[in-house]
Amino acid sequence: MSFGDPNNPYGQPQGQPPQPPQGQPGYGYPAQPPQEQPGYGYPQQPQGQPGYGYPQQAPQGVPPQQGYGYPPQQPGGTLQANNGYINVGGLGTVEIATMGRRLGARALDAVAYGILYGIFTAVGIAGIFGASKSIESCGSYTDPGYQSCVNDISGGFVAAFFAAIAVFALIALLYEWLMVSIWGATLGKMVLGVKVVKENTGQAPGLGAGFIRWILPMVGSLFCGLGTLLVYLSPFFDNSGKLQGWHDRAGGTIVIKK
Repeated sequence: MSFGDPNNPYGQPQGQPPQPPQGQPGYGYPAQPPQEQPGYGYPQQPQGQPGYGYPQQAPQGVPPQQGYGYPPQQPGGTLQANNGYINVGGLGTVEIATMGRRLGARALDAVAYGILYGIFTAVGIAGIFGASKSIESCGSYTDPGYQSCVNDISGGFVAAFFAAIAVFALIALLYEWLMVSIWGATLGKMVLGVKVVKENTGQAPGLGAGFIRWILPMVGSLFCGLGTLLVYLSPFFDNSGKLQGWHDRAGGTIVIKK
């Protein structure tokens, strides 16, 4: 085999590929990329920036955007497959309070109302006995001024009686309305881990929604209490799976488990 063949300019034996000079890329072969640089065919990633295909972090003060390939967040009030959980804005996925918990909390609140009512009743009975003793001090019914004395005492007693009812109603209003509006729960709800929140924000209902939620059962009490009972049982009639009562729908609220 001749190594001086003029048809073989590289001086290599026939049948073998030409060898490139040492330290240099071979003829017809791509040069190796410089060290610590990305390979050919791939975009170079700028230093300090996230790679391609990954969501970038939003600047400070700007709400983050959803990255590529990720499903958008579900809006508040979206029920999850009727499994007792719901997506509430600001809270994420939370569990809907069962009717057992809600009725139990209502029963505890009724006990609190009963204690309060008992206190006012005892005060009223004491007032009756006090008024009877005061009437005895008016003397005999034949004495002049007796009827005027009795009328004054009776009028004072009646006024005190209605004042006690007004105070009781005011306390009941503040107890249910303000506690649910500001904290989202009464004492009974706190004990059983139940909370009322706005369906779209997850925050406490606020004074407006809390009042609407409170006034509907009170209006129902005008119909011999049957309306109130229907309002409190109305979550059983809700076929959306959210267990929203009529007062919840009117106030835009939902009852969740804390």
